[in-house]
Amino acid sequence: MRPEKEAIVREIKEQLAGASFAILTDFTRMDTAKTASLRRKLRETGARFQVVPNRLFRVVAKELDYAGIEAGLKGPTALVYGAGDVAATAKALREFIKGNNKVPVVKLGQLDGAALTAADIEALATMPPKKVLQGMLVGTIAAPMSNLVGVMSQKLASLVYVLKAVADKKSAA
Repeated sequence: MRPEKEAIVREIKEQLAGASFAILTDFTRMDTAKTASLRRKLRETGARFQVVPNRLFRVVAKELDYAGIEAGLKGPTALVYGAGDVAATAKALREFIKGNNKVPVVKLGQLDGAALTAADIEALATMPPKKVLQGMLVGTIAAPMSNLVGVMSQKLASLVYVLKAVADKKSAA
């Protein structure tokens, strides 16, 4: 492999080393304005959009052990990658695709070592953001404790009412 190609492979590999997800897209029929708009939208979610040569990305995928992603390396390929919230990125990508006549087309993806199909990525786009999911988890964990506190405070309040009634009865007598 020529030194220029090795440098490109090394650059792609370095960028993906810190990424938790990678999504392959077909960017056919995307002009420069649409590409710039998509890059801005993805940057808001902490993701990046980069056109990659299939042959060179195949080398990177093999080195990073991205199993099953080779099937998506046909035709023009652009890579969406990042380390942030994959659901927010998938949602931003889906909204952009809906607003731009189904361009780009999602091919395949990779999330923390697991291969993703286009349907999996669409399912990720329907999920709530990571912060909302974390809030739901905390609420689920805290629910039994708050219910216990409520029951215990009701029992304590009942005891106080009984003692007050007894005190009122004795003071009236």
